[in-house]
Amino acid sequence: MKIIRFVVALILIVLMSFVSAFAGEKISVAVAANFISAFKEMAPDVKAKTKIKVEGTFSSTGNLYSQITNGAPYDLFLSADEERPAKLNKDGLAETPFVYARGQVVLWSANKDFCKAKTWQEALKKKPVKKIAVTNTQTSPYGAAAKKALEKAGMWDALQSKLVNGETIAQTFQYASTSAVDAGFCAMSATVSDEGKKGCFYVVREAPEIIQSACILKRTTNRAAVQKFIEFLNSPAAKEIKVKYGYR
Repeated sequence: MKIIRFVVALILIVLMSFVSAFAGEKISVAVAANFISAFKEMAPDVKAKTKIKVEGTFSSTGNLYSQITNGAPYDLFLSADEERPAKLNKDGLAETPFVYARGQVVLWSANKDFCKAKTWQEALKKKPVKKIAVTNTQTSPYGAAAKKALEKAGMWDALQSKLVNGETIAQTFQYASTSAVDAGFCAMSATVSDEGKKGCFYVVREAPEIIQSACILKRTTNRAAVQKFIEFLNSPAAKEIKVKYGYR
């Protein structure tokens, strides 16, 4: 009888340890700032369906890339471009990248009168426009795309004195939503937020489409959990969330 009790107790301890370990399973994801809202909506769904806690660190793609190359312990990188995940793969730091979203640059303003002009170019030429926010063109793909649109319109050089740099696309939207600037080049995802709906925007079709790529980092110690999150990221449920926030 004592032996049976001992065996039963041992089995219970093993099962409890297994359940506890599974319940505490988590992964760390480096997330480009434009994808914050979509990611925050996805994370609880992932936990509910897989018991995996998905923790995100949000910053510009360039800053996150720098952190990764300097040893930051992320499991997965959700970039806002294709270039950096490809470089991490080439350098042996990441597995083969894959596209998870396609974004679009918009010019957003908290002042709805700003959008009375026929085009965003005309809106920026109005005399009352004194400050325009744009994300760091070196670290943010959205900032780089906005710069290309302004260059294509022949306005980049002329607007230099009016440009206010945000370190991330989230900060750029913050400048615009608080009226610290007259308008800001933001991600389409910002326009569907509660704050974003209060303003107006132009889709900047002259800016290249933002093809956003992701990669599993080879330093991950929880490959199976990361794969489960990726499966969700590519699921119909995740697609609905992405479409909701303006991603293709």
